[in-house]
Amino acid sequence: MILLGLGTDLVDVDRMRDVLARRKGFVGRVFHPEEQAYADKQNDPTQRYAARFAAKEAVMKAMGVGLGAIALADIEVTKQPSGAPGIRLHGTAQELAERLGVATWQISLSHTRSAASAVVVALGPGPG
Repeated sequence: MILLGLGTDLVDVDRMRDVLARRKGFVGRVFHPEEQAYADKQNDPTQRYAARFAAKEAVMKAMGVGLGAIALADIEVTKQPSGAPGIRLHGTAQELAERLGVATWQISLSHTRSAASAVVVALGPGPG
């Protein structure tokens, strides 16, 4: 595998809390239904939403595009059976990843009460 792109992002949890409170349609526009189901099971879903938002921005950075280039809801942060996070793309995000030759993703998420971060690596098949 070869490195095609690297993205990282940091989200302030309190700012995300404000956005969730003020913009009622935000969750439905930005987060895939599976992400919503996972986050909403938590006592305070804000940290999970913040980490997933950071991951979406990190995926876009790894693909070399910014906000508006693809629908944020087309980037889904999953939870693998091992508990590790994963990435599943839909629609415009999947189309762009295919054009770029992305074969797989590596992702790391972290969050505290005040900040959430994501690091994403886009990998493609190596030569030969």
